[in-house]
Amino acid sequence: MRDHGGNLDQAMARHGAGDWIDLSTGINRRPWPLPDLPADLWRNLPTKTLQTDLLRQARATWGVTSTAEGVSLAGAQSAIQLVPRLRPAGTAAVLTPTYNEHAACLAQEGWHIRPGRRLDDLRGADLAVVVNPNNPDGQSFAPEELLDLSREVGLLVVDESFGDVTPALSLLPHAGGPGLLVLRSFGKFYGLAGLRLGFAFGAAAEIAALAQGAGPWPVSGPALGIGIRALADHGWATAMRRQLAADAARADTLAITAGWRLAGGCALFRLYDTGDAAAAQDRLARHHIWSRIFPWSDTFLRLGLPGPEPEWQRLQEALQAPA
Repeated sequence: MRDHGGNLDQAMARHGAGDWIDLSTGINRRPWPLPDLPADLWRNLPTKTLQTDLLRQARATWGVTSTAEGVSLAGAQSAIQLVPRLRPAGTAAVLTPTYNEHAACLAQEGWHIRPGRRLDDLRGADLAVVVNPNNPDGQSFAPEELLDLSREVGLLVVDESFGDVTPALSLLPHAGGPGLLVLRSFGKFYGLAGLRLGFAFGAAAEIAALAQGAGPWPVSGPALGIGIRALADHGWATAMRRQLAADAARADTLAITAGWRLAGGCALFRLYDTGDAAAAQDRLARHHIWSRIFPWSDTFLRLGLPGPEPEWQRLQEALQAPA
């Protein structure tokens, strides 16, 4: 079932239109401030020079190894859809529960999906997928653990869509060797998911295949221009990691006071055991706050972090209101 967060249409159909706060995703609600962009970025087709400049900045920002090739794409989702075509369909082991598009896209291309709850469950697969840190429970693995796994699978795909909050966990400084492909999202940490910007780094053969599948203009000119500028803003990123860590702790305090139990998460989203996920979602929705529940759990609710102070006040009011 390819259900997702961000489905505000569903929230409005059930609870009415209005001023909604969408906390159903892990997208940062304190976005990087958009600059004025040259008109040429809107008028002209994206150039190879811009694409090269963006990849150069991404390498510098994330410490990508010099042996890795890279490609920018229309979000990490674009890479997820193209990955199943990199190898002949076989057995794909996916660490679960996780972002359901990985298994869905692989199955659509004829792969046999083998879910696993531990890294050891993935060994021996033709292709393995690990989201690090994981969505929705925040489970994370040290680079050494994943490098060890990569030697025992045909291709290890590590999705670091939420990796900007835990840079020490990144495998990008190790990318480029055989059997390892690392995906990155731009929109989540930088809070600009509407740009649809993501990256893949790995060995030359896989990156060339992804680039061919994505076509000549996989990223818009404005997204390239914004990505270059935002990734170079190291001061903003450092301050934002501190802010998000404080915000995560603040959200936990509010949730625990409301009787929920922390079940996981990272500094962009929290996972709570609420006892009754559907009732908890409705409780928040009455205050026009949308959250994420899952078809595989009756109790877990994932909650993104509010941004401006009025959003925090509304969340506090919702959690303190009668259930």
